[in-house]
Amino acid sequence: MIETVSNTADISKAAAGRAVEAMIGAVRTSLKKGQMVTIVGFGTFYVGKRAARSGRNPRTGAAIKIKAAKVPKFRAGKALKDALN
Repeated sequence: MIETVSNTADISKAAAGRAVEAMIGAVRTSLKKGQMVTIVGFGTFYVGKRAARSGRNPRTGAAIKIKAAKVPKFRAGKALKDALN
């Protein structure tokens, strides 16, 4: 990805690496705050909630409790979907 950004934007790989890391960091920070991140023409990143549930340890078969968790989710935008079809 860094190489593609570097070639497309005609910048050094080091600068492209910093740009990609900055974008990922911004998305991560916003999601930690519970905010949605929308990139027009690409999609939306948001935080989903997974409820606590019971499961089984595959090795022993014993019942275990799985804690509730916040999980990152992504919904593709129309332009991205159209580009793939």
